[in-house]
Amino acid sequence: MTIKLSTLNNGARVITDYSDTVESVAMGAYFSVGTRNEEMCENGIAHLVEHMMFKGTKTRSALDIVHAIEGSGGQMNAFTSREMTGYYLHMLKDDTRMGVEILADMLQNSIFDLQELERERQVILQEIGMVADTPDDLVFDYYQQTAYPGQTLGAPILGSAAIVAAMPRDAIARYVQNHYTPGNMVISAAGNVDHDEFTGAVDRLFNGLPGDQSQVTVPASYVGGETRTPKDLEQAHILLGFRGIPRSDARYYDAVALAHILGGGMSSRLFQSIREQRGLVYSIYAFHAALRDDGQFVVYAGTGPERLDELMATLPEELLATTRNITEVEIHRTRAQLKANLLMGRESMTTRADQNARYLIHHGHIIDTKVLRARIDAVTVDGVQKMAQNIFSGKPTLAALGPIGRLPKYDDIAKALAI
Repeated sequence: MTIKLSTLNNGARVITDYSDTVESVAMGAYFSVGTRNEEMCENGIAHLVEHMMFKGTKTRSALDIVHAIEGSGGQMNAFTSREMTGYYLHMLKDDTRMGVEILADMLQNSIFDLQELERERQVILQEIGMVADTPDDLVFDYYQQTAYPGQTLGAPILGSAAIVAAMPRDAIARYVQNHYTPGNMVISAAGNVDHDEFTGAVDRLFNGLPGDQSQVTVPASYVGGETRTPKDLEQAHILLGFRGIPRSDARYYDAVALAHILGGGMSSRLFQSIREQRGLVYSIYAFHAALRDDGQFVVYAGTGPERLDELMATLPEELLATTRNITEVEIHRTRAQLKANLLMGRESMTTRADQNARYLIHHGHIIDTKVLRARIDAVTVDGVQKMAQNIFSGKPTLAALGPIGRLPKYDDIAKALAI
């Protein structure tokens, strides 16, 4: 196995995944905090912090940071999700130490300059505005708020315009002090990297992190229900979802397989039945998103207003059919798709570094590819049908945006889904 793991004296974990077939190293610092670790009154702060980490340190300006990375041919980016925040680089192997230096400087010495903060607020407000103008993105925010009302797990990752516009610098500094701690952090690298050298550099350079503090994560509380937002658009955007299962559940791959069978590609049931045979939509897909203590099984469809009632009559039938008539052919095809996605992803050093960090944060240990393949091979017809029965017997969440006058009543949709 090419993966090695070390835990530093301060509690931070360092993981490397060596490959001698490439000339580069992908690396990143990943924190087990995200939108659900915010307070409702500061919704959007995790994402704002992510932006501000690029805006200058005690010794480097924002331009110095990007010049150092891009001037050496490297790439740099970051993300914020509901349960994670990550900062990652991809550089030539000879620039590995410089990459660690810049990550350490950003994450420990960012000054959150007030002028930079005011400028970055405007950037994020533009980003929020872009989502408002993109209905197939906006409907997901509406869905999440309906599934988890009054919880930061249901709040938008970007935050609200009003909160972001008023976020004080002190709140940003306090969030970093409370959450960007060694116990919440994994440094992950993949590529042509020496574990001992990389770990030594991280140990020397990440020496100014705040001390770990007790963390309280509010348990997920799925509620469900509906939200309807009429709007003058060409298409109606529909999300129909259900409570799924957490990522630690032994039946995880049954849920993932169910999503693939229903809406994981052009051979999936929903694509073939609803788009190819009936022509009811341009886009339709399904996915299962697992969380630490919960999960979401969601179907998205975009359709013209005149086909909306027919779509919503057909969709429950297709979902419920999976509770009784999954075939061995579908299981075989789905296993092949899941294993191909797993193995093809391993060909990317950035994906390797990201996946290894996620396994460590989410499960507390590295999961070997052979183990994951065995779990995929263990998926059966009976397991997937039982998962469909479990998921579709729960209370649905419906989010609809656009010309939705012909959308059936929520109670009628729920009744059509009754098992």
